[in-house]
Amino acid sequence: MPKRDPLPHAEITADGNDAAYARYVHTQQQRLRSASSQWTDWKEIAINGGEGSSTTVPAFPTVPTATVVAVAPGILLRARANARRAKASPNYSSAIGKALAIEGDMEDVPTFDALQPELTASVAGAQVKIGWVRSVADALEIHVDRGDGKGFQFLAIDTMPGYIDTASLPVTPTVWQYKAIYRKADAKVGQWGLPISIRVGG
Repeated sequence: MPKRDPLPHAEITADGNDAAYARYVHTQQQRLRSASSQWTDWKEIAINGGEGSSTTVPAFPTVPTATVVAVAPGILLRARANARRAKASPNYSSAIGKALAIEGDMEDVPTFDALQPELTASVAGAQVKIGWVRSVADALEIHVDRGDGKGFQFLAIDTMPGYIDTASLPVTPTVWQYKAIYRKADAKVGQWGLPISIRVGG
């Protein structure tokens, strides 16, 4: 009698759709959360002002085109139920469990390809403050272009949102640019965020 798979192929496909949609929803929630944080900062600048404040209005996040299959609510409940069923099968093995991502370090299961940080920049006193949202990453790697012809240079790896660039502001008006990428387990993940510019000095 032929062996049966711990989970039918159709259910494995459905599980893949669940995982892809969960990542999509999480990424969009993080993008909107970042945009909300930027507009909160801008509201304070617009209303209260302050010497050296940024005059860069935050951009509205673009609406992405969904490239995943929309699924019914209850992704985590279905995943747990399928994991229990698979493990109860007489044909189940550790290798099958790893292939189904229900064995081993669960932190390795998610993919972070779609992660992309969105920065805010404002002048606070004589320093530039870089705002960002943690997301599911451990830290943020920040690079800066100080308009000196050297292009983007490594600035810092920040583990707490709200990084302060301690470099002295230039005497003459200059545009500095910042860009960043998330880090997870000491490695870069996702994509570089779009550069953000701020006028400093003078």
